[in-house]
Amino acid sequence: MSISRNDLSASGSSSSSSSPTATAVPLPRKQEPSSESKNLGQQSLHADKIAQGPLTDEKTNDQRVKEPYSIYTRNEKWFLVLLIAISGLFSPLTANVYFPAIPAIAGAFHKSTELINLTITMYMIFQGISPMLFGTLADNVGRRIIYASCLLILSLTCVGLALIPTSAYWLLLLLRCLQSTGSASTIALGAGVIGDIAEAHERGGFFGVYQSGPLLAPAIGPVIGGALAGTLGWRSIFWFLCISSGVAFLVVIIFLPETLRSIVGNGSLPTKSSILHQPLIRIVGRGRAGGSSKPKSNQPQPSRKRKPFKNPFGILLHNPDITLILFFNGTVNAVYYAVTATISTLFASAYPQLGETEVGLCFLAIGGGMFLGSLTSGKVLDWEFGRIQKELVKEKGREKGIERGEGEELEQKKTGRYDEDFPIEKARLRLIPFFMIFFVGANLGYGWSIQRQVHISVPLILQFIVGFIAIIVMNADATFVIDLMPEQSSSVSACNNLFRGTSGALLVSVIDLIANALDGPGWTFILLGGVCAVMTPMVYVVMQIGPGWRTRRAIRAGK
Repeated sequence: MSISRNDLSASGSSSSSSSPTATAVPLPRKQEPSSESKNLGQQSLHADKIAQGPLTDEKTNDQRVKEPYSIYTRNEKWFLVLLIAISGLFSPLTANVYFPAIPAIAGAFHKSTELINLTITMYMIFQGISPMLFGTLADNVGRRIIYASCLLILSLTCVGLALIPTSAYWLLLLLRCLQSTGSASTIALGAGVIGDIAEAHERGGFFGVYQSGPLLAPAIGPVIGGALAGTLGWRSIFWFLCISSGVAFLVVIIFLPETLRSIVGNGSLPTKSSILHQPLIRIVGRGRAGGSSKPKSNQPQPSRKRKPFKNPFGILLHNPDITLILFFNGTVNAVYYAVTATISTLFASAYPQLGETEVGLCFLAIGGGMFLGSLTSGKVLDWEFGRIQKELVKEKGREKGIERGEGEELEQKKTGRYDEDFPIEKARLRLIPFFMIFFVGANLGYGWSIQRQVHISVPLILQFIVGFIAIIVMNADATFVIDLMPEQSSSVSACNNLFRGTSGALLVSVIDLIANALDGPGWTFILLGGVCAVMTPMVYVVMQIGPGWRTRRAIRAGK
């Protein structure tokens, strides 16, 4: 425990004329002690005691105990991030592993390809809607129980899909919707866990690695699905998902601790239920994490604030900066999905020498780009955050003295907190317009390279660039909105999924109509790239006006 300079200054200023920016309470002179000097000496000893050890006396308004944001070490945080990244695989994996089996499923159900594609559209719609429910529940009742519930729903629906009679097309639609409900929410829940355990200066790196799990699925999903459907039949795909999601369910029950700050604070508070909130085997936070017993009354406890249940749609209605960024993010995601959803048909048409296996391998280009981009984006976000933090500290140092400025930099790095005047919009969004230039250019080249049937390496390289840039942009947007509302990280991530899922579903449902109307992929991707270019100024709007919206939001919250 420590006390800030301002707190030490305040404790001394009540009895002396020392400057409010002083870093220590002045000691009394060696003379016959008066009642005033005795009082001053007692205050000095009390301030030293606070600075050296835990605060056990009653806290005044000027004596704030600084709690660590999280009890978990850096390595333990990485363990939790990898754990939720594995669980986050299932949302995109469940969607993409299905693609190679579409012709076989259409034949088995005696339905057209368009009707089977409707199951994809319904999946994407529920992929956007369901996190609004489960993300909000996770922000109120806990991450762990909702994580386990979603994975259990996914595993059970996969059993139903594996055993479904081919005469029940309606049941296929229903189970795909339920399957999406269980799998899609894992991404929003993972974002909530990162918001619980990670401070602002490290959140970008954790979020980048976390996204590598969900974004590895588009690369490996079609390959796994094609191999299973070609050797064991299309039902084996759902048995594979059932077993893998069941294993993930057990891993969550055994190893994942509760992280919701309104329940466990920074991880050290005890909980009422050991079954719902405590892992069966504790690997992280041993000796530091709270159990299910009552805390000792004579020890200070980190804060635990219960929040009222909030409507996630209120985030969109009352926060225009978040709404604009999520709308822009949804546009980028929709174009990415348009590229992914048309790979099979476009490559099979432009390069007829490719078999089903070779076409499935073409997904590795865009999936590999997104995987590498997710690893890169975290480093870029943390580097940009640190660079702007140093600039702000230097500016404060010139105003208050170089030594104090350097001290503030060390304190910010230690606590991971930043002031209200920190330009978080600039730290997260400044590089996005630069990346969008390459994203738009890659889309333009991608469409025409396929339409002109150039060497297959060209569209694959451009596909890689599309995936690489798309995830960098989407990670920056996702990290930004979590920075704005860390206490509702799952809910705000669910809103992000809503925009991404609905925009992707809408564009995928009409992409074939657009391509037919524009005579091929060339003009189609010029149109999509142009839409992205038109939407990019939204980022500048948020960077310019966002700080004012953030300030008003803080005033409404009483901060």
